[in-house]
Amino acid sequence: MKFVINLILSALAVLVPLLFAGSCGNVSENQSMESANSGSHQKMIDILAETDRQLDNADNLYASARRIAFCDSMIKNTNDTFQRLNMQYIRAVTLLEYGDESRSVADFESLLNQTADTVVRNKLRSGLGVACMRLAERNNCLQRHSSDACIMPIRGNGIHQDKSGAKKAVAVYETMLAEDPNDLNSRWLLNIAYMTLGEYPAKVPAKWLIPNLDKREPYPVKPFVDIAPELNIGTNDRSGGVITDDFDNDGDLDIVTSAWGLDDPMHFFRNNGDGTFTDRSRESNLNSLTGGLNLTSTDYNNDGFLDIFVLRGAWQGQDGFGKQPNSLVRNNGDGTFTDVTVEAGILSFHPTQTATWNDFNRDGWLDVFIGNETTNPDNPHPCELYLNNKNGSFTNMALPGVLHITAFVKGVASGDYDNDGWPDIIISTLDAQQILLRNRGTRGNTVAFEVASGLPDHGKETAKTFPTGFFDFDNDGWLDLFLCNYEFEQQLSYQAAKEALRPSNDITGKLYLYRNNGDGTFADVTKTMGFSGTIFAMGANFGDIDNDGWLDLYFGTGNPNYRSLIPNKMYKNLGGKKFADVTVNARVGNLQKGHGVAFADLDNDGDQDIYAEMGGAFRGDAYPSSLYLNPDQSTNNWICLKLEGVQTNRAAIGAKVTIAFRENGVPRIVYREVNSGASFGCSPLRREIGIGKSTVIDEITVVWPVSNTVQTFKNVQPNQFLKIKEGQTGYEQLSLDPIVFKKQDGSVMPMCAPAK
Repeated sequence: MKFVINLILSALAVLVPLLFAGSCGNVSENQSMESANSGSHQKMIDILAETDRQLDNADNLYASARRIAFCDSMIKNTNDTFQRLNMQYIRAVTLLEYGDESRSVADFESLLNQTADTVVRNKLRSGLGVACMRLAERNNCLQRHSSDACIMPIRGNGIHQDKSGAKKAVAVYETMLAEDPNDLNSRWLLNIAYMTLGEYPAKVPAKWLIPNLDKREPYPVKPFVDIAPELNIGTNDRSGGVITDDFDNDGDLDIVTSAWGLDDPMHFFRNNGDGTFTDRSRESNLNSLTGGLNLTSTDYNNDGFLDIFVLRGAWQGQDGFGKQPNSLVRNNGDGTFTDVTVEAGILSFHPTQTATWNDFNRDGWLDVFIGNETTNPDNPHPCELYLNNKNGSFTNMALPGVLHITAFVKGVASGDYDNDGWPDIIISTLDAQQILLRNRGTRGNTVAFEVASGLPDHGKETAKTFPTGFFDFDNDGWLDLFLCNYEFEQQLSYQAAKEALRPSNDITGKLYLYRNNGDGTFADVTKTMGFSGTIFAMGANFGDIDNDGWLDLYFGTGNPNYRSLIPNKMYKNLGGKKFADVTVNARVGNLQKGHGVAFADLDNDGDQDIYAEMGGAFRGDAYPSSLYLNPDQSTNNWICLKLEGVQTNRAAIGAKVTIAFRENGVPRIVYREVNSGASFGCSPLRREIGIGKSTVIDEITVVWPVSNTVQTFKNVQPNQFLKIKEGQTGYEQLSLDPIVFKKQDGSVMPMCAPAK
């Protein structure tokens, strides 16, 4: 059986073998530019369709159907025993990626019957165990999807009704652990399997038990409830992005989502303001646009209607399948959207998923910085900086000698970290470098950036990072910074088990939290602020879940590996002094792949809910997204501000808000800068700000970045929605009623009560 041993050991343990030869293609840039001459929504549809056809290639890791067909053909037509078994193994893996778990289980079991070799059988059991876990999820979490599905610790309706898959997985993992007690991957998955059966911890064999996975944290956080299934907005998508904002200017927040496959349409859910959403994907024209691992919001033409920027090609290789176009999608103001990428002059073909919009040259119009992925220096994909020409078009100013950055960029965010009035940029990469670009103002017709040296030096420690964001976590008026370590090769189940059993400093998936020193430098306060464990985030964002005025964090732990079955995580900000893990109490620890994250008060009751885009990279890893309804965490008060620029860009991105108040007689100040949040997921541009127990706001101050106008409003009553226009005297009170969400049959959801 030596040939089988070589076969199995040569396959990647992470279940993503790439053993096919062949060439890969893309729409050529010349062909695309020919179609760019006329420029239209249809032209982008044509480009995406042609690109998708070329992605349907056995050489494409994510073209599971094509790869299965290739395996079937080889198995049928070969007389070579080695090749047939090789193809059967690859097919078993690929069937799992495709979502045909039953056939995958059958293939793994067939291979097990063909060998008695211990090493080979353990490799096959590893695949079989995952296939059984996935089959259990298919038959329960997907086909019987509920608000409790896959929320760790699993309980209530999350416990599997069809227990056959989980029971088989338990048997597989117990056998594997008997042969290798140090197999932490199997140990973690065994405990999760018992949890799905409702038998954790009581029936987990003591020697394999990972204790306290269901332990509540000592912090008073009420459980959120996933109401996406009841509202029918939990799109069953692969990994993607989300924007929660008001696209029709009726005051109620809508939801736009994407998924990364070029056969995955975008979705638009209009908030009706009566407790329901309407799927307007087709009527809006957004469903004709496909793909997009991430989305960002903008108002590029200053017409007062929010537009959408769709980012494509990430993770799919820079030399072939990753050369995909981004899309600038104009909001027409009548419920429809039009792709204007070509006519705007920003059509390019690079692998990316990250961009940030800001007025980098302070001319009153939003520009965009795009972080592209370069993995082969001989074929660079430099970052792009498009400055707004104020006429619907853009000019790329990221040129050699001006701003030329090539790296494996995974996250970018912008904010004025040095308070000089010019928005700066943070670039997060998998090249173990983080690049802080300080904006030095305009130089002729472009913007002068310099690479700043203010970030902490980690010495020999590798700091590959993914999501990032500027936010003022300690309310001192200076933007702080977070970045999340990400090791693509790691199996997160191993890391989760290791941390739970024997915590140490030797971990991967760290969060790096940097406090702004106010002098152009940052200090690493990760450990002192309570971040000592594994997070492993792809998606991330910040918001204030209990209106205490301190920004909290939510992380989506996305990873293509099927063994990476670990919970998304929430951390509560304890008065700017420490962050505490409150995932269990908050009931937001979804075990599925978390990607785009948005904090938003979707029901206008004053507290922020959380929308999280779930699903993994492969077709078989699609999963419904979640809308975690905030159960009214506290009796704290709040204020919501919609800002409108005049000389400043109309969306007011970059404007600074200061809220001064007294809480229990103690003066406090909360600082916010207008942006949509961190680098993976878009929260609303309106500022939803908690003020704790204060019953009156002493002063609201808004500083506008272009005109340098400072507007001040005194003695403002809390718990209301206000609109503030640049330079205008006074403010406008917006009449927005609290929304009571309803089930699809029209009845009120039990957990939804009218707001205070």
